[in-house]
Amino acid sequence: MLTDNEMLEIAEKYLKRLEDEGTIKLMLHSDFTKKDYGNIYFFNSKLYIETGDLNKSIGGNGPFLVEKEKGRVVQFGSFGLIEDQFKAYENGTLVPALDTYWYPDEDRFSHK
Repeated sequence: MLTDNEMLEIAEKYLKRLEDEGTIKLMLHSDFTKKDYGNIYFFNSKLYIETGDLNKSIGGNGPFLVEKEKGRVVQFGSFGLIEDQFKAYENGTLVPALDTYWYPDEDRFSHK
């Protein structure tokens, strides 16, 4: 079982991985959602979080979960109600895409 600090380290590593694919600096929101199975993090561009300027906000940045047990990252979509996606994850009906899961120790995306 990972601690909150260990899950935060994985979350920051994941954002760094996403940054490496683009040119925008990303930042976690200071608040996150604790679940029994891990922590759910929200993020946006660093400029948006620091300034609140909507012109600096990014789209397609759904929240992600760091699983407490294994440290795997689960990326949720930015469409629909996020609560429905959390429920789908919880009951095993989340429909994965090719990059839904990220394994930090292997730096590998997968659909399972």
